[in-house]
Amino acid sequence: MDELNLGQGKKLAVLIDPDKFDPGHYRPVVEAAGQRGFDFFLVGGSLTFSPIGPVVDFLHENTPLPVILFPGDVEQVYTGADAILFLSLISGRNSEYLIGKHVLVAKRLKDSGIQVIPTGYMLIGGQGKTSVEYITQTHSLPADKPQLAVATAVAGELLGMKLIYLEAGSNASSPVSQEVISAVKQNIDVPLMVGGGIRDEQQMTRAYNAGADIAVIGSALEKSPAKIKDFVSVVQKIKNQEK
Repeated sequence: MDELNLGQGKKLAVLIDPDKFDPGHYRPVVEAAGQRGFDFFLVGGSLTFSPIGPVVDFLHENTPLPVILFPGDVEQVYTGADAILFLSLISGRNSEYLIGKHVLVAKRLKDSGIQVIPTGYMLIGGQGKTSVEYITQTHSLPADKPQLAVATAVAGELLGMKLIYLEAGSNASSPVSQEVISAVKQNIDVPLMVGGGIRDEQQMTRAYNAGADIAVIGSALEKSPAKIKDFVSVVQKIKNQEK
């Protein structure tokens, strides 16, 4: 597969946690993928015990879309995927998630030929402690201080990150605010991905309008996979307006 370009137009990604993946349950999502209903899959999670490989292989066998790893740890690296978000948790100060775990898999990834996308991963605070915060023993950036998010994102870009990912956390009570998204987007030149807490078309539209290049939908489809049609209709409308 050709190298993925995440910086051309608005994109929609579906995040699948292998622990929660059932092919029958996700049938509407798989069918939408076959109709080019969205752009790519992300597979992984901060607290995942099931093997990554079978999910990646199933998606490759049943859909035409790229599959990108979203690894919570080194055990979630599977070189049969098309690409991997090489996540550095730049909102935290735990060296293991800034560079430590990366060292353990770097040579393997380079030798495999899988596309590696250096990604500045930023947790934006909401209500309650997220799984990512608990696992990584880090704190999120305060949601009411967009200038901190801007400074962190710019630092990530200057360090060579090719993608910035603003994350509210799985099952977050609310998504990343438009204020934070807009402030970060205005100060970086790399693509901006936004996920966590996006449960309906209105929230996704607000994320795009604020500056998100890529919206990530995960928990909403775990509960109601048929909603993929609603999310697809939003991004298709925006793409038509971009033409």
